[in-house]
Amino acid sequence: MKQTVLIAGLGLIGGSLALSIRETKEVRLIGYDSNYSTLEYAKMNKIVDGVYSDFTEAVLQADICILAAPVSVTIELINYLSTISLEKSLIVTDVGSVKGPIMEAASKIDSPHIAFIGGHPMAGSHKKGIQAAKKHLFENAIYVLSPTESSREEDVERLQALLTPTNSKFLILEPEEHDEMTSVISHFPHLIASSLVHQARNWQKTHPYIHKLAAGGFRDITRIASSNPLMWRDIFFQNRSKMSRLLADWIEEMRQLKDLIDMGEKTQIQQYLEQAREYRDGLDSRKQGAIPSYYDIYVDIFDQPGAILKVIELLANHDISINNIEILEIREGITGVLRLSFQNKNDQELSQAILRKNHYDTVIEE
Repeated sequence: MKQTVLIAGLGLIGGSLALSIRETKEVRLIGYDSNYSTLEYAKMNKIVDGVYSDFTEAVLQADICILAAPVSVTIELINYLSTISLEKSLIVTDVGSVKGPIMEAASKIDSPHIAFIGGHPMAGSHKKGIQAAKKHLFENAIYVLSPTESSREEDVERLQALLTPTNSKFLILEPEEHDEMTSVISHFPHLIASSLVHQARNWQKTHPYIHKLAAGGFRDITRIASSNPLMWRDIFFQNRSKMSRLLADWIEEMRQLKDLIDMGEKTQIQQYLEQAREYRDGLDSRKQGAIPSYYDIYVDIFDQPGAILKVIELLANHDISINNIEILEIREGITGVLRLSFQNKNDQELSQAILRKNHYDTVIEE
């Protein structure tokens, strides 16, 4: 018997979940969104089997409801669930990167038919909207689940079974534990990346050519600053107490680092850098974390007509999709560096093998 799954919010995350769940034959997939053009796109591209602009109408049909809207909208939808007269059991989950306020709202749901399970697929993109949705977005990513008193073990197992096509790695966490960890390794880095960009922007008033030098490494470490500002404003607001605490810790650490530099403490500065390098190099590069992974290849190419096109055609002939192309450095008469970004590690490794077979010098940075 088919179960009806509702995805409420057909943006990047909701759309990507829909593309994954469509692999399950025993599912009727429906979508809700407040944006008419999003619903039309989902319908036209057969991302879902049916679309609804009325949340109540959609919920009454669902056996499982995935709330894939921004955190503040998700809370509004959770509050609205208590006003809907349900006649059958409904498993409700979300995809929010901040669990505290969502779980608090879920604890107030006044319906014996609803089993709520907090959720957070820890993958994403700097792009937004359903047009950016990818079926393999969550492959090898951590998918956090936070059961509540309203949910049973079989509800969690049923949800995991539905989400199996995402190829995620499930992890059960308490909401507070989740929020503290994601604050450190996801939310706070986005804030720092934005602050680095602002610092460069301010210095450009003094040095007009700074934006030309800011390509390459600077652009890499601040790449996440290109993420959706409205989404991140919502996240920072909902998790503001932890963000404030992390900012205070960061300011204190920067003060101590400034003291080391002002006093010329070469040995201690070297130790500081070595400790950072050791910890960073010990992180598992094969797994996705809270910040999206980037699978890049650096290709040496000559500065001649059609050089880039040849590389692109070579990979296109093997049905490999390139997410992003960037020329890092090119000077007349010598080789330049072409950076190609891919959706997953399989495409990255296959592309490197193809390019090397065709006598291109390539590098993958781990």
